[in-house]
Amino acid sequence: MLDQVARDGLVLLGCGKMGSALLTGWLAAGVPATSVWVIEPNPTEWLRASGVHLNEGVPEKPAVALLAVKPQMMGAALPSLVALGNGTTLFVSIAAGTTIAAFEAALGARTPIVRTMPNTPAMVNRGITALCRNGHVTDAGMALAVALMAAVGETVVLEGEHQIDAVTAVSGSGPAYVFHLIEAMAAAGVAEGLPEATAMQLARATVCGAGELAHRSPDSAAQLRVNVTSPGGTTAAALAVLMDDASGLPPLMRRAVRAAADRGRELGK
Repeated sequence: MLDQVARDGLVLLGCGKMGSALLTGWLAAGVPATSVWVIEPNPTEWLRASGVHLNEGVPEKPAVALLAVKPQMMGAALPSLVALGNGTTLFVSIAAGTTIAAFEAALGARTPIVRTMPNTPAMVNRGITALCRNGHVTDAGMALAVALMAAVGETVVLEGEHQIDAVTAVSGSGPAYVFHLIEAMAAAGVAEGLPEATAMQLARATVCGAGELAHRSPDSAAQLRVNVTSPGGTTAAALAVLMDDASGLPPLMRRAVRAAADRGRELGK
């Protein structure tokens, strides 16, 4: 699938942390550096040495233009690619809060556009990206977009753009929730008498290890929880607090995810 990119070229608009992670994945998957054109005003030394076409314009009809600039910079950066709109170039966006309709207004109503929501674990090839498309993206185009995002982790294809705010709230913002869980567990350990460094080491290793177990195990998350919980034991005592229907983690997480989704909907207006 990436052969088309190697043949016709790919434009990467923006090469910050996420753009760099994607580019690293593509190069590792065999896309020639000479098939990639990057537009980035503040290139890193790694990018300068990568062998890509850096700030050299764009090819006439690239297979893909991937939009990786921050949403607040999109308005200023997008005009450089307007000439590729309404054509055969597939546009793939990883910008949060920018709707397909906004891209169609800027690039042309007939432009094939895939909107995605990746997350930061992509930087260690453990991300997950959700994708949706407009009516001008063919099945082959969607498969190409999925292949591009699969270079940094798992992918899931949505029913439509109406689901993207929920995805943003769960997996896009989700890594921050997990990092805060590590902070909270460590702070709780300190409150029980552990040194700060020890509590943080325990919390961080526990969350990372549990995540890896969830990744590798065929068991559901619920079953993995049961496997750790002895009746009447210490874990059961803690879970009685965490799983409380009124004050525990489930209602708290529902409120947090709803707040993130609502904010996503506001940004998309």
